[in-house]
Amino acid sequence: MATTDTQINTKAARGSLRFRRIKNSIFLSGLSVFAQLYLFQPVLPMLCKEFGVTPAQSSWAVSASTMGMAAGLFIFSFKADAVPRKHLMGGAMLVSAVLTLLSVFIRDFHLLIAVNFVKGAVLSGVTAVALAYLSEEVATTSLGLAISLYLSGNAIGGMAGRIVVMLIAGWANWRWAAGCIGATSLILGLFFTKRLPASKHFVAMPMNIGQKWQQMGVFFRQPVMVLVYFAASLLMGCFVSVYNYTGFRLESPPFSLPHYVIAGIFLMYTVGVLGTMVAGRLSDGIPPARVIRVFIPLMAAGLLLMLIPQLVALAAGLGIFTFSFFATHTLASRLISQEAKEGKSTATSLYWLFYYAGSSFIGTSTGVVLTGWGWSTFIAALLGLVLAGGSLVFRAGRRPVIE
Repeated sequence: MATTDTQINTKAARGSLRFRRIKNSIFLSGLSVFAQLYLFQPVLPMLCKEFGVTPAQSSWAVSASTMGMAAGLFIFSFKADAVPRKHLMGGAMLVSAVLTLLSVFIRDFHLLIAVNFVKGAVLSGVTAVALAYLSEEVATTSLGLAISLYLSGNAIGGMAGRIVVMLIAGWANWRWAAGCIGATSLILGLFFTKRLPASKHFVAMPMNIGQKWQQMGVFFRQPVMVLVYFAASLLMGCFVSVYNYTGFRLESPPFSLPHYVIAGIFLMYTVGVLGTMVAGRLSDGIPPARVIRVFIPLMAAGLLLMLIPQLVALAAGLGIFTFSFFATHTLASRLISQEAKEGKSTATSLYWLFYYAGSSFIGTSTGVVLTGWGWSTFIAALLGLVLAGGSLVFRAGRRPVIE
């Protein structure tokens, strides 16, 4: 749909009441999604004991949610443009909160896995259209800030879904932790549906599967889109790998840290929030394709620091890597939302689909590298992936991007 001058002038600008409501609501949506998506990760040992499953089997409590997210994103890439943005996001937040609360009462592990898969699919309703909503409703001069706030909510939610859950579960049990996250998410969902402004620039398009396939084909023929999709897959896979396996490094010599200290590594997500804010503000004044070139080398530098067998160096490297990843993710998200002239929700759904595909495949594969060849080879493999992702980003940056 072509955007008229009148529509541009009515988009929410920084300082307006509409913009404040949008940024606050969209921040809370990211918080809710990622708190629920990863809430079982820190309590996997508890699931092993209660349900009598192996550690590998218990990991399905997390994997089912992310697999559901990927499946839902593919479905919503066809359906999302037919449903009002606010209705889809608000409904997804409320239904997912109910499913999280339901998991408190489940006594069968396989049923828990099934519910988590469905919950991940439902949560994808937020992820599929949040960036499209922002690009449609927020003025271009303020879009970077709005996107960075949404991704900051993702980062803080991901951190809360690990640290807060672990603390509550340690004090009580995992069911209390899930109940707290579910109840909080329900409150956030109710607040979201009340406060988020309805779309002004969205026009529902009836679902046409053939047309959607054609639209996807258009995106895959646009070099910038393809390059950013694959870069997101590689870089997210590196990020998940670092946070999956750094705990193993810290519990081994020369560090030999206790588990409650190791859990503190997830506090580095706060550095990621800073990365989204810095990148968002920079991209409001400088083309994101230029800004993103700064953060890829910083990701590599962070990984190199993590090779040094000193705790201060490893912590500093992890902080730099996390800051740079979230900044890169913010800028890549903006590139996709700006490049898609039509079908923005389809474009962003495909971005998230590649994002989670990289998370699943690379996050598991690099564990094999760590087990077989050790920490140095593991970091070297991640460096290779970062450089490969960086080369794709640099190629995308050399092509004309719609600003």
